[in-house]
Amino acid sequence: MALRVVYKTRVFLEMIKFEHTLFALPFAYVGALLVQKQIPSAHNLIWITLAMVGARTAAMSLNRLIDRHIDALNPRTAGRALPRGLLSVTEVWLYVLLSFTLLLVSACQLSPLAFKLFPVAVAVLSFYSYTKRFTWTCHLFLGLALSLAPLGAWIAIANRFDLAPVLIASGVLFWVAGFDIIYACDDYDFDRRYNIHSIPARFGLERALAISSLFHIIAPAFFFSVAFILQLGLFYLLGVLVAVILLCKQHALVSPRDLSRAGVAFFNLNGTLSVIMFVFTLLDVLFPIRLF
Repeated sequence: MALRVVYKTRVFLEMIKFEHTLFALPFAYVGALLVQKQIPSAHNLIWITLAMVGARTAAMSLNRLIDRHIDALNPRTAGRALPRGLLSVTEVWLYVLLSFTLLLVSACQLSPLAFKLFPVAVAVLSFYSYTKRFTWTCHLFLGLALSLAPLGAWIAIANRFDLAPVLIASGVLFWVAGFDIIYACDDYDFDRRYNIHSIPARFGLERALAISSLFHIIAPAFFFSVAFILQLGLFYLLGVLVAVILLCKQHALVSPRDLSRAGVAFFNLNGTLSVIMFVFTLLDVLFPIRLF
């Protein structure tokens, strides 16, 4: 029995790509650090982390449930747990319920506004997976879902909306949408055949990569604007500069004629970018060198 539980847990973590939490969690910490330009209390950090784990696990589990029939048709995704029968639909629904419960409990431990906005978070996290069925803007909806990380962390501590976290969230939105377009290029032929909506399927690979590049120009512009709004220092600006370099490298790896390195661009560089933004924001909070 114990071995079966361990096996099921391993399969589940692989299904939801738990390691991809690296994309959003560092930006949640960025939002938390910038509320008062100091390291938040252990209480807030723990519950923000648990909220992020709950939100991301629920969203990915729902995505796998909603897309299981599409995944079974796509050679790239046919090996996932649900199409192969390694996990049952009932089991994954249980994971969704437990994950949203963790998010709710975490919100209760944070600010009153975070608790009140719980239904909004559930709606956004649940809606994304349906968008590929009717709009090529689905990449922006994924960006919106992940942009809740810095905005939610700010609200969890400050108990209010402010311009700065909205700008950070906007940067995350366009950053995520940009790399998701690159990722979707791998499914160009499949999406066109089965009428799955995406920017590559709608505009072609060359224009899709151009749109991705545009999004990756917009994203750091939002990140830079936060430095002026909050009067941040040298380390934060260096972090954004490194992020720009990583985005440029990402686009140098792919072309309409060669998408073989899209996986490197998707995970390695974007995971690094997220961590870089967190580390340099932390350095800016600990060792402020003001330029404004």
